[in-house]
Amino acid sequence: MQFTPHTRIRRSPFFEATVSAGAAGFTTYNHMLLPAGYGDPEGEYWRLRRGVSMWDVAAQRQVELRGPDAGKLAQILAPRDLSRCAAGQGKYVALCNHAGALINDPIALKLDDDTYWFSIADSNILFWARAIAAERRLDAAVTEPDVSPLAVQGPQAAEVIAALFGEWTRGMKYFHFRRADLDRMPLLLARSGWSKQGGFEIYLLDRAHGMRLWNTVAEAGAAWDIAAGSPNANERIESGLLSWGGDTDDATNPFEVRLGKFVDLDFDGADEVVGIDALRRIRRDGPARHQLGVILDGDAPAPPHPLWYDITVDGRKVGDMTCGIWSYRLARNIGFGLVARDMTAGMRVEVVKGDARIGATLTVLPFA
Repeated sequence: MQFTPHTRIRRSPFFEATVSAGAAGFTTYNHMLLPAGYGDPEGEYWRLRRGVSMWDVAAQRQVELRGPDAGKLAQILAPRDLSRCAAGQGKYVALCNHAGALINDPIALKLDDDTYWFSIADSNILFWARAIAAERRLDAAVTEPDVSPLAVQGPQAAEVIAALFGEWTRGMKYFHFRRADLDRMPLLLARSGWSKQGGFEIYLLDRAHGMRLWNTVAEAGAAWDIAAGSPNANERIESGLLSWGGDTDDATNPFEVRLGKFVDLDFDGADEVVGIDALRRIRRDGPARHQLGVILDGDAPAPPHPLWYDITVDGRKVGDMTCGIWSYRLARNIGFGLVARDMTAGMRVEVVKGDARIGATLTVLPFA
């Protein structure tokens, strides 16, 4: 199959660099090309687990709220108390619609009292935020700024970042960020990233410097054998990280997918938050489903999950297996199950893949 370039699908500032580094394929994310791997899935996994990897994640777009009512708009959109969020700090938030269904799970970044960014997953929050701002008559401009993150992830990421920016970076707290200087390139440096192996994200504030930033990071990281990678399905599933839109459907609420601890229902101003009444009702009544791990029987690698598959008990559907991957570390096929709330860890189930019924065991997340 041949890829046909189109103005609907944008390239990141790092695109040419990823092609030169050997990108073996791309997916689309927020209408942008996102590298999906570099031809050695197992090698890329172990580099992330044991060393350091650099990722083009410019498709992780920012929605900027700017103006006198930016903070108020951010709070109306986010069912999490942001009142104590300081400038230079980020908070993981669960954006919901009026029915309490999860529509994105971004990091809300506070740049100052009048400027917030939502660093979003794969859905169009720009339109959503603009609509809410207009409906509430708020004085806040909602735009997509020229911001392109480059992630440096893995246990050796701190060494590479310290070599680039200085020893002060080792003291950065998770989800905190600050402006940083690197060869006159405008940047924000954040202690964050979509892995549990530790790392940073460099927010490039001018796409014209994409190739230069990529090459600068690659050169600094050579001493630690840095190489190109991408958001890693094996590591994220083992680590229990949610993939919005992959592990959720149109009705999934935060309590069903282990995000309840990021939802605040009673704080000053909470009554104005979109979906708060529905979320309070769901918390009171209890969610219909919850998320557990699934360990499939057998020790032969299966292809990655392209679809949701039914999970059954005695022929009765009790949920869906929403993702699946061969775990190099556990040497088992594993994934997430979104199952009825009476299903518990340790229960035996079957996963239905076409004509095949595969035995499996439910387990807590993350995987041990």
